Amino acid sequence: MTAAFQMPGPRDSLTDVAGLLVGHHHELDDATMGSGSATGCTVVRALGGATAAVDVRGGGPGTRETDLLDPSHSVQHVNAILLTAGSAYGLAAADGVMRWLEEHGQGIPMGSPDHVVPIVPAAVIFDLPVGDWAARPTAEFGYLAAAAAATEFATGSVGAGVGARAGVLKGGVGTASTVIEGGPADGVTVAALMVANPVGAVFDPRTGLLWGVGTLGPASFGMRTPDVNQLWAALALEPKGTALNTTIGVVATDAALSSASCKRIAVAGHDGLARAIRPAHSPLDGDTIFAVSTGTRPVTAESMVPAAFSAELPVLAAVTEAAAIVVEKAIVRALLDATSVAGIPTYRQIFTSAFGGSGA
Repeated sequence: MTAAFQMPGPRDSLTDVAGLLVGHHHELDDATMGSGSATGCTVVRALGGATAAVDVRGGGPGTRETDLLDPSHSVQHVNAILLTAGSAYGLAAADGVMRWLEEHGQGIPMGSPDHVVPIVPAAVIFDLPVGDWAARPTAEFGYLAAAAAATEFATGSVGAGVGARAGVLKGGVGTASTVIEGGPADGVTVAALMVANPVGAVFDPRTGLLWGVGTLGPASFGMRTPDVNQLWAALALEPKGTALNTTIGVVATDAALSSASCKRIAVAGHDGLARAIRPAHSPLDGDTIFAVSTGTRPVTAESMVPAAFSAELPVLAAVTEAAAIVVEKAIVRALLDATSVAGIPTYRQIFTSAFGGSGA
């Protein structure tokens, strides 16, 4: 049964899920392609920890602590998730996130009151050619991003998305949320934060509209079909020209769900990714989505649920449907909020007529 969705949460953001905060840190200094700094990271902090899982679909992932999130393994909670630029080098930023969390007593308690081990899974995008090859996030980046985490945060060419490139256009960080209306999941919030850096196309070559506007329609984003001359100009842009890419992100809910259910949410999130990016999950991408449950809304069983099934199932069905929608919308927001870096054009710059600008 298809769930009904109300308007987005108050911020239309990942932080509409109670208990989550987001922080960025990046360096951007007049980057031109191949020189200057254009790199950063984004941290999602879970106050008090959150149940989590992950699903990796791309052929070239760069990750840390993802094996730990298997539902059959011992540790079921995370303290933060790191989304970072810099390819495998950028994973060093997780050390800084762990340091900040340890200083604030957040992690798995290990006997002594000041002995904790923070759990910080991470995933990377490949953006090294956008700025200086040697510019990549360090542990200090992760520390500062964790310290900056708040309910309000910027989107577009910031944090892990500052050097992101989405096909021929500028990528970035985007977010979205929705609240489920009616049924067993009534009032549950589902939200996503995505870093869009794919090799695949993000717009339809027949119309110029972003692929991801399909579910909600262009009017929902204040858009219309762009002028054909601007479409031809976009199709003539130089291809990305790199074999390494990747779209990564976090999808979250306040429904109290198990790690196994979070795994299903992460899987469903990839449906939204595949609607917004074509092709998705290629051998040239490391597409990775984390899923978290903060558990602030209890889940109760319905009498119609067979004894052999999990009591979470009716809620999970609605949450997974919503997960695909918010991931798709978050990717669109990443593209619409992006600003040009290193000469990489944005969607808004190329398709001005999609927003009422001249098509001449």
